[in-house]
Amino acid sequence: MRYIDLSTPIDASQWEPEPVTHEIVTPAEGARQMAKEMRENFNLEFDPAELPDGELLSIDNLTLNSHTGTHIDAPSHYGSRANYGDGRPRTIDEMPLDWFFRPAFVLDLTDAGVGTVDASVVEKELDRIGYRPQPYDIALINSGAWRNVGTMQYFTDFVGLDASATAFLLDLGVKVIGTDAFSLDAPFGHILSTYAQTKDKSVLWPAHFAGRDREYCQIERLANLDRLPRPYGFKVSCFPIKIAGAGAGWTRAVALVDDED
Repeated sequence: MRYIDLSTPIDASQWEPEPVTHEIVTPAEGARQMAKEMRENFNLEFDPAELPDGELLSIDNLTLNSHTGTHIDAPSHYGSRANYGDGRPRTIDEMPLDWFFRPAFVLDLTDAGVGTVDASVVEKELDRIGYRPQPYDIALINSGAWRNVGTMQYFTDFVGLDASATAFLLDLGVKVIGTDAFSLDAPFGHILSTYAQTKDKSVLWPAHFAGRDREYCQIERLANLDRLPRPYGFKVSCFPIKIAGAGAGWTRAVALVDDED
């Protein structure tokens, strides 16, 4: 079995619209901090100087939101009400784990340009690769956007799915749709300029808003989809971090490919 990392890093040195902070507490600083916390919280005393080199453990303190790096959007991210079930969209900690370890397929949309593609493009690509998705397959969109990770262009130049393309995949029984782009929808600028010209509200984040009518999850900010040896015939593991009540959770997405591939 070969493992292909499909994840982008959480990296405070890279450009983000909402900056990430990463404070590294050294092992020596960690020793002093731990001594202080043990004294204040548990009434325990120890002298950090007695430790080898005066060091205990390093600690990383990060400030970021749950949509930084490779992450999975839960149904509750798409709105406070759902038009299915009891009307309450589930949060990331409530999603069934069996959605996130499944056979997967990848669609090559690298020539699509900035904006969106519709169902006909998705269907044509499935015909090209000769695959008919099965219920609960994980769909992956290779837009080529991951090559711009760490730059402003990553957030402005990519292709997403329109309402018809999203519905097409959901009709096939797909529950998780992933993309290497910042969003499964078109870039913000493209959405807003199209709406300004047309006043058509259906162009406003249709891939996300589809989740108000039908329960599904998105994986955003994937990487290395071009390293997959074939468009199907592999599995993806992408279990989300269990954040109570959250609309998204980070994931270390990995493709599992048989050695014979």
